[in-house]
Amino acid sequence: MEIIVEAGPAHASEVEFVEHKGAGHPDTVCDALADALSVGLSRLYLERFGEILHHNVDKALLRGGQSRPAFGGGEVVSPIEIYLCGRAITAVGKDKLPVEELVVEGSRQWLKDHLHALDPVRHVVLHSLLRAGSTDLVGLFDRGRTRARPLCNDTSIGVGYAPRTLLERVVLKTAARLEALSKTTLEVGEDIKVMGVRQGSTVHLTVACAFVGAYLEDQGAYADRKAALTADLAQTASAEAEASVTVEVNAADDFERGKLYLTVTGTSAEAGDDGQVGRGNRVNGLITPFRPMSLEAAAGKNPVSHVGKLYNVLANELADELVRSVPGVAAAEVRLVSCIGRPVDEPRVVHVALSPAEWDVARVRRQVDGLVRSQLANLGSLTARFVAGALRVY
Repeated sequence: MEIIVEAGPAHASEVEFVEHKGAGHPDTVCDALADALSVGLSRLYLERFGEILHHNVDKALLRGGQSRPAFGGGEVVSPIEIYLCGRAITAVGKDKLPVEELVVEGSRQWLKDHLHALDPVRHVVLHSLLRAGSTDLVGLFDRGRTRARPLCNDTSIGVGYAPRTLLERVVLKTAARLEALSKTTLEVGEDIKVMGVRQGSTVHLTVACAFVGAYLEDQGAYADRKAALTADLAQTASAEAEASVTVEVNAADDFERGKLYLTVTGTSAEAGDDGQVGRGNRVNGLITPFRPMSLEAAAGKNPVSHVGKLYNVLANELADELVRSVPGVAAAEVRLVSCIGRPVDEPRVVHVALSPAEWDVARVRRQVDGLVRSQLANLGSLTARFVAGALRVY
């Protein structure tokens, strides 16, 4: 394993864009259900066999439904259809595992817990498309089990950075405020998107928020609630930025024609907006085109040997730790590349970029080397946190 340490970028761009998709966004729903299925399978395997068996359930597609939203009510005309696809051990010998039931019940539970206006039975049809894994990948997974050192399931890249920029913090804080409001304010749905734009020191947020028609009397009530929400989010964002932030909510609304972001279920998935795993947030909850990013879809990958999940989380945690514990380091970018068939704790290359560049090279290299090797040796703790549901990758 080669660990490369060098100076990183020391300047910020004059322009920055940052995006976050909320829990009810169709892409996020796909990520969440895929990862919930991986957690469910891992727990099932541990309960039955004392270890996590091979699986990768990182493919999901949401086909949007059709609805007739209305103030004071509305209806879903055609249900949302969700297809969960991937590879998993479905039987061991004559012991057939309840994988199909896990797909349906686990998905319904997540939808019930996270989308308050959606009925996961009436409004959603779930399709399980799981099949057994290929003999080569299952065999590779089994070889790692016998050696007690998992082997990389793929050749892939993990990317992370720290600390977050001001705009990233503002976007996450605003999204968290919207998520909190959706739990206490029934007319606020969970399908939200926050797009942050910074030009120099000026920050503007464009927010999409699905309102639930059943809890609004008429267009006037919608307008009042939208205005109150805009003011609330502007206050939240400005407090985080310690400067004035402008906010626009549901920018496409046309009050003259009565075309508003009104839903029955709190998600645009009810009316034709589709979703797919890997098209939403990266593992840090953000989409950041001005930062290094991996296009890997982490959700649903097995938490034992799939580096597409492990390395992306590890890279972010390593970057955080480098900034926190290495004196003089203000920012860090971490990239890890794996090689299929090699132990997961032995990446082919680890690249660490630090800024500013004025540091004792020999001292910093020793510290970085020690931190990288220590966290790689402790990869098993990441697996345990995934299974416990303590790590979110979307």
